[in-house]
Amino acid sequence: MNDYGTLFLFFTFYSFLGWLIETTFASINRKSFVNRGFLNGPFCPIYGLGAVLVLQISSLIDTYSENYSIFVGILLSVIVVTLLEYATGFILEKLFNCKWWDYSDNYANIRGYICPQYSLLWGILAFLVVQIIQPLASSAFLYVRDKVKTYIVLFLMIYFMLDTVKSTIDALKLRHIIINHLNFPVGIYCNKIMKYERFLKACPRIMILILGIANQNIRGVVNDKIYKIKIAFKNIF
Repeated sequence: MNDYGTLFLFFTFYSFLGWLIETTFASINRKSFVNRGFLNGPFCPIYGLGAVLVLQISSLIDTYSENYSIFVGILLSVIVVTLLEYATGFILEKLFNCKWWDYSDNYANIRGYICPQYSLLWGILAFLVVQIIQPLASSAFLYVRDKVKTYIVLFLMIYFMLDTVKSTIDALKLRHIIINHLNFPVGIYCNKIMKYERFLKACPRIMILILGIANQNIRGVVNDKIYKIKIAFKNIF
């Protein structure tokens, strides 16, 4: 795990695996394809980062503890990944002004970002990663020559950088439109919002927020017209 190029390949692999899991479940639930990720490409970096942290924890425990317990490793992994989930949820909410996911209905949740049920799920995934998936992935990556690995890593790093910049710019533009919704007529506002359909599918809660704002605007327009009609009737009579 000291080879940073290999570590980055693992990050990419688990980012893709996480995207595949998220997208599969979301697409099945909505009966249509949903790119369930912040990035345009087929990657969910939070899964990649979480998996790499889990692997690093496991490696450190192996190195410094003679009486290694898989339970201790999984427990530490659950804590670290749960903290990562909380931080990511907090940042995304600040970015979009709404939660990307919400566990508010789950028992003992903290601000809707994390809850024991999903922390348990992360523990199960951490166990699968360490005990089953990682040994297979490590064996497969051994067949990749160092020179080829270098080219792949450089390509992926450039890709992630460009995709992250593009996705962040799009997210900030969407955030600007939502925050400044009062400056746009309802029709123009809806047209602007639909340019970011991918984000709306990836995070339905943003759509709920947008529809709420649109309804408020529509009510405002209707109420304004009713008020003007009342004034006109008063002037007549």
